[in-house]
Amino acid sequence: MDILWAPWRMKYIEYTVLEKEKSCFLCEAATASDQREKLVIFRGKYTILVMNKYPYNSGHLLLSPIRHVASFNDLSREELLALNIMLKNTVNMLSKALKPDGFNIGVNLGRVAGAGLEDHLHIHIVPRWNGDTNFMPVVANTKVIPEALYDTYDKLIKFKDMLSEER
Repeated sequence: MDILWAPWRMKYIEYTVLEKEKSCFLCEAATASDQREKLVIFRGKYTILVMNKYPYNSGHLLLSPIRHVASFNDLSREELLALNIMLKNTVNMLSKALKPDGFNIGVNLGRVAGAGLEDHLHIHIVPRWNGDTNFMPVVANTKVIPEALYDTYDKLIKFKDMLSEER
């Protein structure tokens, strides 16, 4: 029998409903003094870009407004513009840094739509490579992430200069 070790997943499993209600990890990341610890790639005037701590794939990022809002309707014109510019720049940065073959980009609005954090709007940006989905999810209901989070963080942070809310 093969054993697949993923010890970091236990933190996710133990993350209870009460703990979720106590804090917002995006707000915590936006005010963190240790950006590496919180996996912050970029913090601007209106947006923050962080690595997903429980990624679907290597390089899975979350882009959100800094202001704690649940809906696109709650965004100011400036926040909406900055979010869209950052989305474009994030895709360009990931293309250069990780050289994926494509991307999944999406937003889950509301718990019924799959939002784990439903009261702080965020966009998932997931790099994809040919062959990154193999038999493991189908046969073993297991997704293999081929690189440690902080190794990916160290790769991405080198390309931080490509990120801006203004271009």
